[in-house]
Amino acid sequence: MRPYTDDRPKPLLEIGGKPILETIIENFVKSGFRQFFIAVHYRADQIKDYFGDGGRWGISIRYIDEVEPMGTAGAIGLLPDSLPDVPLIVMNGDILTQIDFSRLLAYHNEQQAIATMCVRQYEYQIPYGVVMLEQQRIVGIEEKPLQSCLANAGIYVLDHSLIAGIAGQKSLDMPTLFNQQIALGETVSMFPVNDYWLDIGREADFLRAQGEFAKYF
Repeated sequence: MRPYTDDRPKPLLEIGGKPILETIIENFVKSGFRQFFIAVHYRADQIKDYFGDGGRWGISIRYIDEVEPMGTAGAIGLLPDSLPDVPLIVMNGDILTQIDFSRLLAYHNEQQAIATMCVRQYEYQIPYGVVMLEQQRIVGIEEKPLQSCLANAGIYVLDHSLIAGIAGQKSLDMPTLFNQQIALGETVSMFPVNDYWLDIGREADFLRAQGEFAKYF
């Protein structure tokens, strides 16, 4: 996302006249959430200065300082031991979505899962003719086929019990955490995101969000 992020962290990039992270927090507040932890590293002071303790939104915000990047899940291990024994919703700070967080949490509890990953239907077109073989013979050619898969949407619900295990790992990404739980035989569920969702990962996404914001927020 350079040059946009040369002087500020991506969650502070403005879309619709406010930082991406502010829109995320406001959506959580609408669903009744009041306690937030924000993991910070790159230009952390800017995020702390903008959001402070959360008083402007009537919420509590505390910060998790990553001295070095710890992966998409590693900072969870730095959460305080005093947290209540309830599931945590974890979300990347560069996503715009209209997902119903209360419904997501209810679904996670219904599934009795140790972890739930939000997934998004993703379609892509192969720009070539795909050749189908049997041994060394071509049995068919499909021109520029459209493929479909479920992709990680960057929003998760984690059981409180996972915090201690994460704390013992210096760096950890969410896919690795989920694979660990699957290998242990734990119940890991998925929640399909059918509402508006956009990952601001490229300049094209950032510009697209500028045009769509007023329609969805």
